[in-house]
Amino acid sequence: MKRIKVTAGIIIDNDKVLITRRAPKENFAGGWEFPGGKIEINETPEECLIRELKEELNIVVCVGKLCAEVAYDYDDISIDLIAFYCTIVEGEIQMSVHDKYKWVKINDLLKYNLLPADIPIAKKVMEEHI
Repeated sequence: MKRIKVTAGIIIDNDKVLITRRAPKENFAGGWEFPGGKIEINETPEECLIRELKEELNIVVCVGKLCAEVAYDYDDISIDLIAFYCTIVEGEIQMSVHDKYKWVKINDLLKYNLLPADIPIAKKVMEEHI
């Protein structure tokens, strides 16, 4: 099974956190996730997150502390997901690979159809911000 390393940005504004929904033609279409993407060769997780959030959401972020690391095996792929807290420093959200984004109350995260690898991260965010 193919194994990839990916990042996710946990962007919090007051008591809300940003989640994005995968567009119909993307893998895991319709699933909600913390935005991010695949780490390229010779790229640090932090560099990846900055690049991916710029490409996917048109925002520039400052990457903060590590939130969580999750290993998850989907049917056809295994991922190592590294999530960092981030702050938006520039830009307005414009989507390219997602069809929707929402600022949701941290306590309501598990009410959304989060992708399985994102659920442990959501629980950690809830634990740290209650």
